Amino acid sequence: MTPLFTTDHLRAIEQAAGTAGLMEKAGLAAATLARDLVGDGTAILVFVGPGNNGGDALIAARCLKAWWFKVSVVFLGNRDRLPADAAAAMDAWLAVGGTIELGIPRGRFDLVIDGLFGIGLSKPLQNEYAELVNKINALSLPVLALDVPSGLCADSGRVLGLAVRASHTLSFLGPKPGLFTLDGPDHAGQVHVTDLGVTLKTPSPIAGEGRGKGVTSPGALIDSPPAWPAARLNNAHKGNFGSAGILGGDSSMVGAALMAARAALLVGAGRVYAGLLDKQTLAVDPMQPELMIKQSTELLGLDHLTALVVGPGMGRSAGAICDLQRALKLPLPLLLDADALHLLAANADLREQLRCRANGNIVTPHPGEAAALLGGSVAEIQANRIQSALKIAADYHAITVLKGCGTIIATPDGRWFINASGNPGMSVAGMGDVLCGLIVGLIAQGMDCENACLLGVYLHGAAGDALASDIGMIGLTASEVALTARAILNGWMREQRDRKNV
Repeated sequence: MTPLFTTDHLRAIEQAAGTAGLMEKAGLAAATLARDLVGDGTAILVFVGPGNNGGDALIAARCLKAWWFKVSVVFLGNRDRLPADAAAAMDAWLAVGGTIELGIPRGRFDLVIDGLFGIGLSKPLQNEYAELVNKINALSLPVLALDVPSGLCADSGRVLGLAVRASHTLSFLGPKPGLFTLDGPDHAGQVHVTDLGVTLKTPSPIAGEGRGKGVTSPGALIDSPPAWPAARLNNAHKGNFGSAGILGGDSSMVGAALMAARAALLVGAGRVYAGLLDKQTLAVDPMQPELMIKQSTELLGLDHLTALVVGPGMGRSAGAICDLQRALKLPLPLLLDADALHLLAANADLREQLRCRANGNIVTPHPGEAAALLGGSVAEIQANRIQSALKIAADYHAITVLKGCGTIIATPDGRWFINASGNPGMSVAGMGDVLCGLIVGLIAQGMDCENACLLGVYLHGAAGDALASDIGMIGLTASEVALTARAILNGWMREQRDRKNV
């Protein structure tokens, strides 16, 4: 995993390391990447903003000019109001014969460099800068954004009115969370990172790892497979791999519970039970007869469950409330999803029961369910997904998986993660059911709740990515993702075994 840095953390790092020479290094790094990206092209259009991000762009322009590229610089600000370092960069650009354009010049360009605004932007773009961003987006050219695309909030991924849609973003010092969640991926393109030679004392936010050492970030990007279950012994039996329960599936919604149960089975749980509220359901799942089908009350009476999901297709009936009350009293890890979250949000007694549990709590809301849990709106949740997930985790004493573009995993002790896998093809019914099935199947086998969430979320997205690469994003189904997740997990474990045997 890769540590992520909020604006506050970056300011602290700059204060600890000093800023002398950083702008020159940032400009050179930007010019070097631009040279690689432009290929055989020769003409580069550079947009310079009124702050230090503009200074980075001016240094990049000067370096590219020295390397014999044709560089045009557009600057709409007031030279007399530039910060000291940016003003020095402007003087250096003019000293080598560079000129300033007040608008986009005529001609053909091969690459655009966006140096308008960086991490300091906190309000929506307006007037001439808003117009300039619209013109950049209308050019239909490759765009390299410096630090963050102009108009994108570096901490939340929220678009501040409008934002540059970049092909590539070069993030200085370290990667920012806003590049990987909400609107960030649609605007940042491929993210590159340069530390500018600054040593970052920033351990990955794994539980108990490296706390209190230097300026640390509580956040990380899940950009590679987290730890997975240990290799199985030859002398093993189904009891060694736990018993997962899925409670849900009221009338007309049985499919949700069955998809979750199938996913738990496919990820390796030894036994999987589907406890259904629908009294008229089938006695067997014809597609997955290995599942054991029970009434919800029967499931809650089993004494050998090792992990339980409550919610998929559960409905909000009086019976559902009674089942949730019983589930909250069970001494085992508990994952709440879908309708269980709405029941929780509407009932203070249920919320207090959850907070008092000590066996491992997980909630997996989408933004609408998160809004219900916090008593707010979807817009408020999406305005800062990280802070929303952290508040739910703290208020409900539960690891929180806030689903969406750049799914957030937050822990009650204030750590957070952004998942890098997944794609828009997964925006279909049933994906959340499969996700909670994957997570509970891993927990049933003995993984702790936090690592099961990290692995389950990343595996879920990786399976979607594999399918999108193979058949495309249109028409992906949740059931296909569950099957592909099994293949990917086995592949990871096989690679690990082969490395050990070399």
